[in-house]
Amino acid sequence: MGKRFQLAAHLSIEEIERRYRASRDGIERSHWQIIWLLAQGQSMAAIATATGYSTRWISTVAHRYNAQGAEGLGDQRHTNPGPARLLSAAQQADLRQALTGLAPDGGQWSGPKVALWLSDRVGRRVPPQRGWVYLRLLGFRPLVPRPRHVKADADAQAAFKKTSPRV
Repeated sequence: MGKRFQLAAHLSIEEIERRYRASRDGIERSHWQIIWLLAQGQSMAAIATATGYSTRWISTVAHRYNAQGAEGLGDQRHTNPGPARLLSAAQQADLRQALTGLAPDGGQWSGPKVALWLSDRVGRRVPPQRGWVYLRLLGFRPLVPRPRHVKADADAQAAFKKTSPRV
């Protein structure tokens, strides 16, 4: 016999079943199915077998329903605001202004150089990749010359271009 879970009496079994059957979103529908089966008195192990979810996830969904009612079900990822931005709007404007000039070492800006600039402003180490992210976020792109082979012969390349057949 599996563990049984006590649900809060937010909705009747009939209303839970109606919402389960009416739901069009897959995640929300599976959450309503879990709650419906729990409301019928089925064990978590039986629900896990029927739905394919783990008993731990079934418990999480049930706890959400008990705490928040119907609003606790469904895909909660849509309401996740994500991490806080590293720079405020004013700091981004400062970075944009800095990127229009030369880098502190007098050369071109690069991801690692932007990361050092960011580190100075936020007071902690910023990985070089984040510098590339902010370069792209502000509409800049890395200015790097195309690589040239050290043994390349410009005359041979020009002759090849003249004699190669057109496609």
